[in-house]
Amino acid sequence: MGAYNLVYVSSLALYRRYRPESFAEVIGQEHVTDPLQQALRNNRVNHAYLFSGPRGCGKTTSARILARCLNCEQGPTPTPCGECQSCRDLARNGPGSIDVIEIDAASHGGVDDARDLREKAFFGPASSRYKIYIIDEAHMVTSAGFNALLKVVEEPPEHLKFIFATTEPEKVIGTIRSRTHHYPFRLVPPGTLREYLGEVCGREGIPVEDGVLPLVVRAGAGSVRDSMSVMDQLLAGAGEEGVTYAMATSLLGYTDGSLLDSVVDAFASGDGAAAFEVVDRVIEGGNDPRRFVADLLERLRDLVILAAVPDAAEKGLIDAPADVVERMQAQASVFGAAELSRAADLVNEGLTEMRGATSPRLQLELICARVLLPAAFDDERSLLARLDRLERGAQSAQHAAQSAPAAPAPAPVFTPAPAAAPPMGYVPGPDAHTPMAPPPPPQPAAPAPAPVPADGPRPGAWPGAARPGGWPTAAPGGGPAAAPAAPAQPQAPAQPAAQAPAGDMAAGAAQVRNMWPSILEAVKNRRRFTWILLSQNAQVAGFDGTTLQLGFLNAGARDNFASSGSEDVLKAALAEQFNVHWKIEAIVDPSGGSAPPPAAGGFGGPGNHGSSGGGFGGGFGAPAGRPSAPAGPPPAAAPAPAQAPPPVAQAAAPAPVPAPAPSPAPAPAPAPVDRQPQHQPQPVAPEDDVPEEDDPDLVESALSGHELIVRELGATVVEEYTND
Repeated sequence: MGAYNLVYVSSLALYRRYRPESFAEVIGQEHVTDPLQQALRNNRVNHAYLFSGPRGCGKTTSARILARCLNCEQGPTPTPCGECQSCRDLARNGPGSIDVIEIDAASHGGVDDARDLREKAFFGPASSRYKIYIIDEAHMVTSAGFNALLKVVEEPPEHLKFIFATTEPEKVIGTIRSRTHHYPFRLVPPGTLREYLGEVCGREGIPVEDGVLPLVVRAGAGSVRDSMSVMDQLLAGAGEEGVTYAMATSLLGYTDGSLLDSVVDAFASGDGAAAFEVVDRVIEGGNDPRRFVADLLERLRDLVILAAVPDAAEKGLIDAPADVVERMQAQASVFGAAELSRAADLVNEGLTEMRGATSPRLQLELICARVLLPAAFDDERSLLARLDRLERGAQSAQHAAQSAPAAPAPAPVFTPAPAAAPPMGYVPGPDAHTPMAPPPPPQPAAPAPAPVPADGPRPGAWPGAARPGGWPTAAPGGGPAAAPAAPAQPQAPAQPAAQAPAGDMAAGAAQVRNMWPSILEAVKNRRRFTWILLSQNAQVAGFDGTTLQLGFLNAGARDNFASSGSEDVLKAALAEQFNVHWKIEAIVDPSGGSAPPPAAGGFGGPGNHGSSGGGFGGGFGAPAGRPSAPAGPPPAAAPAPAQAPPPVAQAAAPAPVPAPAPSPAPAPAPAPVDRQPQHQPQPVAPEDDVPEEDDPDLVESALSGHELIVRELGATVVEEYTND
């Protein structure tokens, strides 16, 4: 018989074996048990009570304890003696009392059951102080049944007590609820429930690993009965080593902590390969993708709390073993607050979308892709997440730089400039615009360029030093070479003046001019306004390898180019079509680049610049009939090449000053020199003024009207009206 009792007890469910027998044993419901015990001490017990709350939190157990306290021979008392007949009958495994009737309203909630209860309620108790009705699942009683009970609940006999227990108190009609004392039960806190489960396992004598109890508490979701049922299942399947973490995760269906650690580390490092490998392990391991996403959301929640509250474990905000908390603290330290919040939001949204999804794996992979790619979204959360990554990368680089030993600085490497290149920068001096005397007849130029002056850049010189990424330079030997100009100081007639620009500048400009039609076509595909502005008003004036200089016919066209965003359009076209990133410099060049210099020359070299003499760094005048080497046929609007005064820089010898001082002392500024041509035309009477056949003023192809306005003013003619 004893062996039979042992087997019977061992087969009893765990939550029934450890059901509380007094209010002191009820856990997590002090807000209910303390007022009830005080009411029993004060002998102010009501005739009807309503216990409500989630399932498994102690409603029916507390109702039985209250009945035991009321019918104890020492009572009413908050602590039953456990020795009297009533206490033994209502004990944990007792036979029950005839005066304490439990009714399951789920199957006895009709009006006939209520009438039967009302008829029997007026009979006194058989052997106890009170006759107590415990109506479980009271929300299942019909409205007619409640109405049948209304009178007896409102005015019961002295020996009658009612205790209603329900999970849905709002379904109890108001007339019944208003006649009861309502005590709401709550879910048990995780910490309290974990300690209670640990005590139960100690009584059972089965070892349990530290990581198991948090899983059981999480599975129970605050319900004591559900948690005890899960614990009973794990204890039943435990081996000699007890309940292990691996056994608990596989049996309860939770995700292994190593998988969560791997995917969180992949999110922190932005390693997409590692993240999708974890997804594959989850699917191949037979885990539920939805459960994995739920567990991942729980992990991210813990990381968010740890990032905000470093001592969250000590404060009870996180329920996890010490080693897991340390691991999560390390993970939270490598995330930014915005990045963690964004990841949690995306996982939460993905978990919602996975409900009813036909392909959970695909949804899981999309969640990982969204978390890993904040740059693919332009919302505020993604922007803050990207900032967090940038700040974390900068901090890591700074820490690595501080921890690494100081290395010697590498020696600077200089790229030697070509021998003929003048110093960088164009800084006009006072003698840059000094009137010069007409040079003597041309002389053959020296084959080698003059040496660069040591005292700095000369007026009119274009920067030609070699730069990284520049165009291949051409030898300056071909074409007319530069000769020294007039000296700036009379006392040093042998010192050469500014020399011609370097050959690499001319070669670069020539190559850009060859590319100019293609550049205009690329600009035309982007913005027609910019194409019109450049094709009608601009020409390549220079290029030094990194800066493209455009010469505009007038200041209006230049300003229109700068203010209309056309510079950005040109840069974008160059970057897209030719894969180059050049700076753009817009200048005013009245000559319009009508006669670009030859490949070996530079700006200000020989060429047809028109009567204005307007090449960059050019001179002021030259005698008519001077030989020139134009790069191409001049346009119709330009004067004849023989009339174009070339720059002074192309003179073969220095021009003499009208009155040079014989002494080497500094002389005063040179007197103005007559800039008129050497051969003045004879005055002609008006009646004899007959134009010649080659008079440029008679050229019908000269600019006028629409073309003239566009060229001189940089404007765009929308419509032209004629005056009749």
